[in-house]
Amino acid sequence: MNVLRLPELVATYFALPSAADLTSLEAVFADDAVVRDERHEHRGVAAIQAWRADTMARTPFTARPLSAEEKQGVLAVPAEVTGSFPGSPLVLVHRFTVRDGRVARLEIG
Repeated sequence: MNVLRLPELVATYFALPSAADLTSLEAVFADDAVVRDERHEHRGVAAIQAWRADTMARTPFTARPLSAEEKQGVLAVPAEVTGSFPGSPLVLVHRFTVRDGRVARLEIG
């Protein structure tokens, strides 16, 4: 069996509980981090926390990383996303840009 090895920071992101508190998110995301998901941008850790809470309230899901590939400073991680939404499960690519040991940008799509 081939075990996927993700950078610790990215593994921590995927292991976050759905109701992750601000302290947990601050350990993963830079203060000025940006998350782009469903054609919306969420800037800063407080906005990212609100996005996660809203997303989980509307459509609870789990994401299982399938692979990882780094190109030009961006780590692309396709993940199987399963939840209460049409078309579940589906694969969404999570693109991580890391700066100073924390996620500076995350694009999901």
